[in-house]
Amino acid sequence: MLFRQIFDSGSATYTYLLAARLGAEALIIDPVLEKVEQYLRLINELDLKLVKAIDTHMHADHVSGIGALRDATRCVTVMGQESPTDVVSMRVRDGDWVEAGDLRLKALHTPGHTAESYSFVMDDRVFTGDALFIRGTGRTDFQAGNSHEAYDSIFGKLLTLPDDTLIFPGHDYNGMTVSTVAEERAFNPRLQVSSPEEYAKIMDNLALPSPKMMDVAVPTNRAMGLSQEKGVKEGWGLSAGDAIAEADGDGALLVDLREVSERRHDANIAGSVHAPYAALDQYFRPGGLLQFESTTGGKRLIFFCSYGERSAMAVEAAKEAGLTDVASVVGGIKAWMEAGGPVIYDEGANQDGGGS
Repeated sequence: MLFRQIFDSGSATYTYLLAARLGAEALIIDPVLEKVEQYLRLINELDLKLVKAIDTHMHADHVSGIGALRDATRCVTVMGQESPTDVVSMRVRDGDWVEAGDLRLKALHTPGHTAESYSFVMDDRVFTGDALFIRGTGRTDFQAGNSHEAYDSIFGKLLTLPDDTLIFPGHDYNGMTVSTVAEERAFNPRLQVSSPEEYAKIMDNLALPSPKMMDVAVPTNRAMGLSQEKGVKEGWGLSAGDAIAEADGDGALLVDLREVSERRHDANIAGSVHAPYAALDQYFRPGGLLQFESTTGGKRLIFFCSYGERSAMAVEAAKEAGLTDVASVVGGIKAWMEAGGPVIYDEGANQDGGGS
């Protein structure tokens, strides 16, 4: 496995770049805006294709780099479903899997530092964000933080992982890079408690100053979603109502860009074709399903995803592949449902384009 741990000294943030091997699909965890050029250079040097950019939570001490990476690479942005961020491409739930090529990370909802904090487990390691540090834990005094929830997340989820599980935190202020579950259970001073109340007493009396970047970082990170106004102005961004009307005719094909896990626990649109965003290249190439439906079948391709980010990027990719009669549902299936569009919850009722 290819693994890189990159440190931002300004915010003491660790960013993690992972891929199965050189030249493979990659994902990145907790990128910092000021380091985006460094990440892109490294991704290029290692011949990687960035497909996912994950934030473990909405950061208060730095501006996230996931939006800039999305704009540069068309990668999927990922956060927990509880995140107050306006738009991300994919929202995960507790127990969901996040995939990049041969890599699979399991999402663990670990609230406490913030209400939407997530950790991500992969094989022998866990990326804990700000839920658990090396010899410390994330503060719980802002952004809907809760010390009792933090206790439950740490003791009920993270410390139940195998003792030799490597812990890679979102920050470190003392030059440490990695720990293990057994080490933190034994030596982390904040974990030497016998009850949630004892832990809460420690956390609720830290009296820490607010992060220096908080007034800038929080509103910026809350509003980092991809603007879909360009599509509306250029005519390929359809309101949900217009998409519903077009779908009633014979000239349009609805294309679902979401991943299998999203389709299983969310609503689906009957008659839509499943063409996962990560595999679009194969559908756009000569002989590919969407190339055929567009050029031979004369269909207008109407892309949709969860919230509209992936479908907007898919329109751009389709045009680059020579497909011109394409559109995107602004706001995704969420907007479709709010507009009264019909949905089903049986994935088997959908036509599958062969992706996963």
